[in-house]
Amino acid sequence: MLNSFNSKIQSLMPILTPLCVVLGVIFHNIGGHLLFLVPILFAFMTFTGSLGMRFTDVKVFKKHPGAILFVILFLHILMPVWAYFLSSFIFDDHLLVIGFVISVAVPTGVTSIIWISICRGNFPLGLSIILIDTLLAPFILPVILDALAGEAIKLDTASIILDLIWMIVLPSILGLVISELRKGQVKEMSQMLAPFSKLCLFGIVAINSSAVAPFLTDITLELIGVILFVFILAGSGYGLALILGHLLFRNTQTVTSLVFLGGMRNIAIGTVIAVTYFPPKVAMPVVFGMLFQQVLASLYAKVVNKYQVKYEV
Repeated sequence: MLNSFNSKIQSLMPILTPLCVVLGVIFHNIGGHLLFLVPILFAFMTFTGSLGMRFTDVKVFKKHPGAILFVILFLHILMPVWAYFLSSFIFDDHLLVIGFVISVAVPTGVTSIIWISICRGNFPLGLSIILIDTLLAPFILPVILDALAGEAIKLDTASIILDLIWMIVLPSILGLVISELRKGQVKEMSQMLAPFSKLCLFGIVAINSSAVAPFLTDITLELIGVILFVFILAGSGYGLALILGHLLFRNTQTVTSLVFLGGMRNIAIGTVIAVTYFPPKVAMPVVFGMLFQQVLASLYAKVVNKYQVKYEV
């Protein structure tokens, strides 16, 4: 029953995620009182996502060091710089620029492994990159945010690092330890928790969406521009990863993995950071990023399939 429920939720994510944003905005008075739940929900999501991973996944680094380094640099240097300069050119609003950068600077999304599997990418490579990037995030993301905010916004970097360790590193290590103790035989536990993890995601989306409710009361040109730019920026992540991956690696399995690792983001952690440490307007681009991830992934899955047919040896 849980497997069937999980599959149903998975197929409806492109619909349910925007719906949760709408519900969060409508019931923003309730969501504002539930912010304390977000770190707990996120820690549970991270723990569930790490089940089935093994410390041995890091050994893939020996086989594909170039691909792993490429993804880390792509996620945390290339895309943030691209988002910063492009959004600064279009929007004369430092808070929105910060929001756009956060939306692409967060770690790669754990759900990218689902699309890698569906599109016959390099599954072990995907797992290893997710693990490495997740564990590095608490130390990389605060540096990016501090450099971005500058003197305009005073950040409590130590608190950000501690929050990220609590929400990402500790649950990941717990999941990894359980996987090691069970010798990787945690499939049943992972399947049982998977639907609850997705419900946690919907809860995070709805609660954090309440923070942007004041900016959605009126449909303005700025609001429409933000939504359109989020769509373009999110789509460019997949596209750039495909182009650069093809130029650098040529291997279709590797490129397929890079497309989804480079395009998908752990947006939930971005909303937590934006809502907790920045003015509410910063959360706008981050929250809207949740609207398009799954839709864009399904579109690029078709692109990747055509790419494989053309270049697979």
